[in-house]
Amino acid sequence: MFTIIGGDGKEYGPVTTEQVRAWLAGGRANLDTKAKAAGSEEWRRVGDFPEFSGAGVTPPPPVATGPVDARAMADDLIARAAPLEISGCISRGWALLKSDFWPIVGATFVLSIVAAVAGSIPFLGLIASFLLTGVFYGGLYYFYLKKIRGQPAEFGDVFSGFTLAFGPLVVTSLLVTLLTTVGLICLILPGIYLAVAYSFAYLLVIDRKLEFWTAMEVSRRVISAQWWRVFALLILGALLALLGLIGLIIGVFVTLPICIGAVAYAYEALCNPPPKA
Repeated sequence: MFTIIGGDGKEYGPVTTEQVRAWLAGGRANLDTKAKAAGSEEWRRVGDFPEFSGAGVTPPPPVATGPVDARAMADDLIARAAPLEISGCISRGWALLKSDFWPIVGATFVLSIVAAVAGSIPFLGLIASFLLTGVFYGGLYYFYLKKIRGQPAEFGDVFSGFTLAFGPLVVTSLLVTLLTTVGLICLILPGIYLAVAYSFAYLLVIDRKLEFWTAMEVSRRVISAQWWRVFALLILGALLALLGLIGLIIGVFVTLPICIGAVAYAYEALCNPPPKA
């Protein structure tokens, strides 16, 4: 029997090992969730108990070790991916936040402040926005992915874009910004299409170790197959973040993690789908 501390800070239990495993599988808990065994007063990570070592852990997708055919990779992912569940992504983003509330909010807050400060530096802010957006948010999404997969995630993972894929993320950030801006200036609609279609580019660079153009093309092709669903998810996430900002300024640091988690879950659904039966 185990008692855990939920994302709301409350204690839940004692419950059986099977119930904890169900919470892990459903995203209500992860391997970093604090728990104690019946008869003990010591709080430990769920992942530190032998009963759960490896439980709820989703293996990361294989990384690229050489040239990748973007079309072939995208076609394979499209064939295996189920229709994206928009409400499911949002609800799982909320469940992820509740399962590890303060570390997720804190990491998102710090990264957002650092990115905002970098973008506000006179003369250098525009350059930072062009070049470092992918580095900042690639690392933040990678932190969320590790949480989603039940892997140990540390605060430093938020800035892993600077250590794991700095060069490719810089180039990806530059190209994504330039192409979407040109699309918006020219006819607006092409810019909107590309802004949505490139939503997974940073994640594919840092998670799958794809080259910048391959990542952009895989993202574009995979999302284009379900473009309206991803578009609706991004719009819903933006509205949710706006409500958090309007209702109470600091509320955005609660709604924003839900939105980021929802996009990360969408990435997992479309770019890391289960193999064909």
